[in-house]
Amino acid sequence: MKIWITRHGQTRLNKARLMQGLTDEPLNEKGLEQARMARQRIGDVHFDAVYASPLNRAIMTGAIIGGVDPSEVIIDKRIIEADFGNYEQKNYYLLGPSMTLYWALPEIFPAPPKVETIASLRRRSSEFLREVESRDYENVLISCHGGIMRALTGYMMDKPNGICWRPKPHNCEIRVFSSENGRHSYLETIKVN
Repeated sequence: MKIWITRHGQTRLNKARLMQGLTDEPLNEKGLEQARMARQRIGDVHFDAVYASPLNRAIMTGAIIGGVDPSEVIIDKRIIEADFGNYEQKNYYLLGPSMTLYWALPEIFPAPPKVETIASLRRRSSEFLREVESRDYENVLISCHGGIMRALTGYMMDKPNGICWRPKPHNCEIRVFSSENGRHSYLETIKVN
């Protein structure tokens, strides 16, 4: 099975450099174009299933890259973005030391109060991926968000700490993995501008 994991396309809040965890912000024009470019880059791949977080930006990205109608996207709340608590819609560069350090180096610094922990991201992403791996898919697309994508990628790369925090996934970047009999392999990363 090939597991294709993508981050959603650009939104107005991304462009403004604001944290947008659980805010249901739609794709902007650039985000829609990024998704179309990503679909073009992967060619005529057929996905047996397209999963997305419940947020519109992930659903639309999944539908476009997956080549399906949005109504065909399987919604799973376990792959929603991290809950940023009081930092929601705050400027990336004005978060203060505790959130800035946590988001830069979560292996070292703890989550600030009311912000979802790395342990929580790991738990829900690994539960979700184990379920996907139990299905009989040839190709499956997972459309999600930058934070949870780092935990999903960590699982697929068998990282001891369960996350692959760096490099940060860009909008509509696709990371492709193989999952065969419980063994994982990284295959490639597909990027768009």
